[in-house]
Amino acid sequence: MFDILIIGAGICGTSIARELTRFKLKIALVDKENDVSNGTTKANSAIIHAGYDPKPGTLMAELNSRGNPMFDTLCSRLQVPFKRIGSLVLAFNDTDLKTLGKLYKQGIQNRISKMEIIDRDQLRNLEPEINPAAIGALYAQTAGIVGPWELAIALAENAIDNGAELYLNSPVVSINKVDKVFTVTTDSAQFRSKVVINCAGVQADKINNLIAPPEFKIMPRRGEYYVLDKTAGKMVRHVVFQPPGDLGKGVLVTPTVHGNVLIGPNSERVSRDDAIETTAQGLEYIQKTAQQSFTNIPLHQTINIFAGLRAEPDTGDFIIAESPTVKGFINIAGIKSPGLSAAPAIAEKVVGIVDSILPALKPNQDFIETRREIIHFAELSDKAKARLIKKDPRYARIICRCENITEGEIVDAIHRNAGATTVDSVKRRVRPGTGRCQGGFCMPRVIEILAREQNQEMDNILKDGLNSPVLTGMTKSEEIRESEPAFTAPQLKEVEC
Repeated sequence: MFDILIIGAGICGTSIARELTRFKLKIALVDKENDVSNGTTKANSAIIHAGYDPKPGTLMAELNSRGNPMFDTLCSRLQVPFKRIGSLVLAFNDTDLKTLGKLYKQGIQNRISKMEIIDRDQLRNLEPEINPAAIGALYAQTAGIVGPWELAIALAENAIDNGAELYLNSPVVSINKVDKVFTVTTDSAQFRSKVVINCAGVQADKINNLIAPPEFKIMPRRGEYYVLDKTAGKMVRHVVFQPPGDLGKGVLVTPTVHGNVLIGPNSERVSRDDAIETTAQGLEYIQKTAQQSFTNIPLHQTINIFAGLRAEPDTGDFIIAESPTVKGFINIAGIKSPGLSAAPAIAEKVVGIVDSILPALKPNQDFIETRREIIHFAELSDKAKARLIKKDPRYARIICRCENITEGEIVDAIHRNAGATTVDSVKRRVRPGTGRCQGGFCMPRVIEILAREQNQEMDNILKDGLNSPVLTGMTKSEEIRESEPAFTAPQLKEVEC
């Protein structure tokens, strides 16, 4: 019997799990995928928004404002990359300047500090490569960038360190409640819990409807992105937005925490909650729109493209509340942008809801704020590298040359709580395959290490999801190779000229 069962191991589910382990509770975190952060969390803009954009009085505004300042301490304690680089909303004409004025006023209402509207010269000083047609910008210094999947992985690991239990490959198929106890059935197991928290992202309405009458609808929106090589990293210093429109904050250009450039997204309504394919039309739109911000974007340095889904709610705001019809069932739904920015504050709000259902929560006196040290070999001094290699020779073997990732780092990522089991889950934790070659050279070695450390055959190792084998067998079987005749050089004829 669990006290709390959380459905969905994205940024909200993992944030809530960690925050609830501050109390003496038995917690289960279940997810249908074979890794945490495998939904919207692994495919978004990675922006920690300042908080001027949400409509004042909404949960989005309240929790963005509260969540943003929490990232410095949270990411420091969990060793997650985070940088406060500030954001710029550009203006190209007088109408845009009026929009910036409205955003500034909203920011004041939302209690956002360190904002100002700057002129053309100030903008060019901050962003030398910006389109000369831009005449000003709203500058918000508190905006930042983060590693979103790295944060979710860290939160899950720390939650498990503090006693939570993680169950992957566990799609929920039914939820029932009898005598104040929920029975949650997956396709492989049953769980009993006093409280259920629905953090299922684009499928949150479907999970709600398993136990309660329909109370909201999630409308998935697809956003596509370009990722540029680190050699393009100096073109942009801040998160650069264009004036927002009816479909959201629009196409942005931003550095990533690891030095790449991210461009996107568009916003397209899709009917499927797994529609993460990229499209020629979407990418062309992003390319043309982004060039209004920077006229000389080096798209020939693109190393990856991807798409993610946003959980657009029909309510127009975050849904964070106990179901009015099923006591003990809590919906955390419609968490679109600024959901990542708000996640730590959402977790705190959920603790208050849980406290009203399970009164007198007792603090966990053994709660661990930090996680075990993570070694980034490339960032060490030469002396520190030598000491580490003497202690563990696996750190002397470079597996990913693009990112200088060692075998020791990969092995550590596999054996942590919520550890890596697939090629892409290694990639999300320690970055082999994120460089210019996109795994072209290091993937075979990563597969070998995963197979060895998990005592599996190499052809059982998956790239990411459950149906993503990398190896399907030998190119030629041993029997065929043995039966083939040895190669014989052709006879040369003398030809008279």
